[in-house]
Amino acid sequence: QVQVVESGGGLVQPGGSLRLSCAASGSAFSSYTIGWYRQTPGQERELIAASPGGRRPIYYADSVKGRFTISRDNTKNTVFLQMNSLKPEDTAVYYCRTVAGAYDYWGQGTQVTVSS
Repeated sequence: QVQVVESGGGLVQPGGSLRLSCAASGSAFSSYTIGWYRQTPGQERELIAASPGGRRPIYYADSVKGRFTISRDNTKNTVFLQMNSLKPEDTAVYYCRTVAGAYDYWGQGTQVTVSS
């Protein structure tokens, strides 16, 4: 069983920045694929960035490319999502999904609100 915990959400003005963190338990963290998703009411959960284990390339959705950066610190079992130039349409609940072998685990989500 892998525990996944997101943090770092909040209220920010348009053009501002936030950094989300996703901490996952387990001794094989460096091999996990970690994905950040977001969801707004009535919409499906959308994959916006992913950091595969190993040296596979990072993925970004077009909607966040150039503004968001995903990174990981395997020594701390943590993946970060740096979000810059935030827009009101980035408002959503952000979720971290951890894929560990044949299993995947979700965190509880963290709310990001972009508003003046």
